[in-house]
Amino acid sequence: MKEIDAETISQAVARLAVQACCQLPDDVLEALARAGKEEASPTGRAILEQLIDNAALARAENMPICQDTGLAVIFAHVGQDVRIVGGDFESAIHEGVRRGYTQGYLRKSCVAEPLFERKNTGDNTPAVIHTKIVPGDTLRLRLAPKGAGSENKSLLKMLVPADGLEGVRRVVLEAVRIAGPSACPPLVVGVGIGGTMEVAALCAKRAAARDIESHNADPRYAALEEDLLDMVNKTGIGPQGFGGLVTALKVHVEWAPTHIASLPVAVNINCHAARHAEVEL
Repeated sequence: MKEIDAETISQAVARLAVQACCQLPDDVLEALARAGKEEASPTGRAILEQLIDNAALARAENMPICQDTGLAVIFAHVGQDVRIVGGDFESAIHEGVRRGYTQGYLRKSCVAEPLFERKNTGDNTPAVIHTKIVPGDTLRLRLAPKGAGSENKSLLKMLVPADGLEGVRRVVLEAVRIAGPSACPPLVVGVGIGGTMEVAALCAKRAAARDIESHNADPRYAALEEDLLDMVNKTGIGPQGFGGLVTALKVHVEWAPTHIASLPVAVNINCHAARHAEVEL
């Protein structure tokens, strides 16, 4: 049994919060650079160059890539042979987010209650935590800040099996068209298929937070990712909505078993700054 101290978790999460908000992952930068070579629109190319320059400046100055540093979404893979000592697991994550967002001077965007008072919690807690218990004795944490500009364009449709592949395509296309320039394209689009209502949404969120160069392990779904990307880029929305060939950098698909009478489809969109950072303890 491997012991991991709660304080170690808090320190790691605090570092991840600042890193994710200030340092765009290399694979995303490379995707933006490739997009600049593929984009036919002079305006689109200029925008992509500005996005790359902004990311480079943020990294050099250790400043946020975007003023909306989002809610802190944590994907935790907890080895079944790990024992958390010195505190409880979720409190340790919340403490890490609190430190990262306050000490790192990141914008605090979390309100404690969603409808009536909407009072800011002042430290961007609580985090949004998705935990999986997995084999092994390691703890892997991925922090993906999720801003409202892209998150507000999420979409969930409860299709039926007869809707099939074309139904999935329609839902993705609808989400991208509704998002338009508001989600700061070129996008990274996460698509969740199957499960129940909430499982499809979680699949979409996991898909949106994947490394940009990753592919679904199932070749059928990997092919679907490429098909959906081609479809999205044919919309002509382009970088920042000014028109062009590159509306999305990538489409990722995750799926889950579902009911014989159901075909849930969820779409979760990331802006061009597909922010995430990961650590293994």
